[in-house]
Amino acid sequence: MALLSRAPIHLLVALFVAATLAGCSEPGSAKGADDGTRERPAKPIDTEPVRREAVNRTVNVSGTLAAENEVTVSSQAEGVVSRILADLGDRVVSGQVLVELDREKPQYNLDQQKAALARSLARYGASEPGRLPPIDQTPDVKRAAAELNQARRGFERATELSKRQLLSQQALDDADAVLRTKQAEYDSAMQNAKNLAADIDASNAAAPFDGYVQQRMVSLGELVKEQMPVMQVVRVDPLKVIAEIPEGLAPWVQGGQPVDLQVDAYPDQSFTGKVSRISPSVNQQTRAFPFEALVPNPQGLLKPGTFVKVKLTTNHVEQLLTLPYAALQYRYGVNRAYVVTGDSIAGREVKVGDRLGDRIEILDGVKAGDVVAMTDVDNLADGMKVAPKRKAN
Repeated sequence: MALLSRAPIHLLVALFVAATLAGCSEPGSAKGADDGTRERPAKPIDTEPVRREAVNRTVNVSGTLAAENEVTVSSQAEGVVSRILADLGDRVVSGQVLVELDREKPQYNLDQQKAALARSLARYGASEPGRLPPIDQTPDVKRAAAELNQARRGFERATELSKRQLLSQQALDDADAVLRTKQAEYDSAMQNAKNLAADIDASNAAAPFDGYVQQRMVSLGELVKEQMPVMQVVRVDPLKVIAEIPEGLAPWVQGGQPVDLQVDAYPDQSFTGKVSRISPSVNQQTRAFPFEALVPNPQGLLKPGTFVKVKLTTNHVEQLLTLPYAALQYRYGVNRAYVVTGDSIAGREVKVGDRLGDRIEILDGVKAGDVVAMTDVDNLADGMKVAPKRKAN
């Protein structure tokens, strides 16, 4: 009875093993379906060729913004500060009073200055400082010029009469003396007019340009002396960029060339300007040439003293090897591009140069005409099967 009870168990085990073996060898089974060896389909990709093109070389340097004009406003008289009419950061306009002194003595000095200016303007033949006529059109010069012309014509007539022996030598000498005298008077009138113009300009120079107060130097109740500094005013439109060009790149940069600026305060905004001055000599410490560029700043967004990144587009044209920036794969400090060969790709380590818009300069690693992968570049690998199609230009 014991043997009969165990026989079904052995039979079941044998049947299970046979069924398992039969299942493994059954036709149509998916051999290797789970071992990762099944060949993957080719990856569809866009491509673009590496090409050689003429490019205007750019220069990238760092610089600092500075005010083009900055002035220290001084007191024109002695007195006690009674009012402060502008302070740090305030916008001021030309002719605006910044600090007011006690009235008595300053008013007397101001009246004297105004009277002197009025006399100079009257002698010059002008109505106001900002509208001076040409020097040769001032009253004294015009009168002297008329007398000089009359003397010249008199001398010419005397010379002609003397040649015909109708005038004595003495009369000719007298006409020559008159001409010389009138010439001297004309020259003197011209010089006086120039001096008057300088006096008028000096009288009008007390008013600073439009700008912002950078520093206040006096306080209420303080006694100030004549010519004592009271405020600093800075003009912020335009500003100038102060930077240096590496010695080897200096021949590529000339006055009037455009510059593009980037500042940390406005990372998504670009500012433009033009090169205005270039030093004729190199800085011995840095082996670079200092230069300046003027940058319009109508809204006052840029501030003097700000660090800026400067990009100059030069007139120097080079034949460069380039590929799309999007074709680069960057891993562990290495740039790679994947060159398409038939139905597969091969990774090439490349050395890059300057960024050129949506393309980048290639110094080594690929050659002109190589076709590189453009699709899903970060996930590409060496030897991957691809189905390339050339990207339409």
